[in-house]
Amino acid sequence: MSNRTRQRTQAGFTLIETAIAGVVLMIGILSLAAMLANSIALMSTSQNEYIAQQKAEEAVESIYTARNARQDTWANINNISLGGVFTDGATLLCDPGNDGILGTADDNCNVIDSIVTPGPDGILGTPDDVNIPLANFTRKITISAISGVTDVRQITVVVTYTQGGLQRSYTLTTNISQYS
Repeated sequence: MSNRTRQRTQAGFTLIETAIAGVVLMIGILSLAAMLANSIALMSTSQNEYIAQQKAEEAVESIYTARNARQDTWANINNISLGGVFTDGATLLCDPGNDGILGTADDNCNVIDSIVTPGPDGILGTPDDVNIPLANFTRKITISAISGVTDVRQITVVVTYTQGGLQRSYTLTTNISQYS
């Protein structure tokens, strides 16, 4: 058989196969970019989520302290609508006021709660520390009776904040007993 009579088959990619491969590759790259964008958005909310968690725990600890120190009677450890001292509805995170209890009517909202982070030197407690006011946070404390139990109440604290145009919230639910 001579070389002239033998047909050689060309191996390679056609233009259509190359275009399809390019589209598949582009879909993969765009998917990775979207996943990266979601990860960055989640990372940016994690600090505020942690702050919300801590502020909810702080409110519950304040209520426990009021009970344990006998600062308020059991009847007063309730929302105002139920004859207690804790505000109804969401309020800004304010200075606890004269009684030292968070979420009560005497809270001083002329002083918005804030957190202090280390400045450029990385050391907390130096003049370059950064004070971040928590003006985009609100806290709602709801104290409710538990059916059939007179000496235990349920505390629900919801801290809501705005991050990137979205409203997010953290909820902490616990119980408090009349007895410390």
